[in-house]
Amino acid sequence: MWMDISKSFLYIALELTILFIVVSFIISLLQGVIPYEKIERRLTGKNKAIAASAAVLFAFITPFCSCSTIPIVVNMLKKKMPFGIVMIFLFSSPVLDPTILTIMGVLLGWKVTIIYTLITSVLSIVIGFMLERFGFEKSVKNVVMTGYVETQKKFNIQKSLAETMSLMKSVLPYLLIGAAIGAIIHGLVPTETISYLFGGDKWWLIPLAAIVGIPLYIRLSSMVPISQVLIMKGMALGPVMAMMISSAGASLPEVILLKSIFKKELVLTFVLSVIGMSTIAGFVFYLI
Repeated sequence: MWMDISKSFLYIALELTILFIVVSFIISLLQGVIPYEKIERRLTGKNKAIAASAAVLFAFITPFCSCSTIPIVVNMLKKKMPFGIVMIFLFSSPVLDPTILTIMGVLLGWKVTIIYTLITSVLSIVIGFMLERFGFEKSVKNVVMTGYVETQKKFNIQKSLAETMSLMKSVLPYLLIGAAIGAIIHGLVPTETISYLFGGDKWWLIPLAAIVGIPLYIRLSSMVPISQVLIMKGMALGPVMAMMISSAGASLPEVILLKSIFKKELVLTFVLSVIGMSTIAGFVFYLI
């Protein structure tokens, strides 16, 4: 068992490290090719509805797991984009993946997929603007903004690589800690046990599934086929969807990474918000 956990840790740590480096490097390069102001103009403006819709669309066309979303969030914060828009992207990006949504439609049905997409999109927008309204922007650590100077950046591979390595050094310890904890929990919580505990159609299983989903570190691409198996084994759709959204929206490694850029009150609020979004979505599926 511990051998499997060790292998899982190495796989998760290596995968996250590679993803983080690659995504950070690509984002840095793209800033030199495509002026960030163009994206910013699409995501900002007087009409918040249009800006929020653009943020969800941006999340949809940049389908990353919860951890690889962090470099984009850091860059958005450095560019001083509206905090609410950044939060909308942070909540929606991990749960809106066109490829995975297609698989979800095939395995779980298109009605389920459409409802899932609408719920996660709307709740991401609502939560993002609520966090902005309640002033959580002040909970972004100053280290994120330190040393950033607005300049006209050019396509420079060497400079982009240096920036990527600098960012990676600051978050690597958090990444390894999260990978280790995620691997241990992943190895000690078998699917059969979850199915047994969450079988039936009791309402209280939904918030419980949303909470349990947080530390499981099950990416959306893995959770979709697992959900199909859980449903076949008798697990109700409401708890399954709640667990799917929470595990994809706030994996444990992501929470650890967020501690490097957010203060603890915002990290805690983020986790509670994902649990709330998952619970609401679960109840919607429970009722229909």
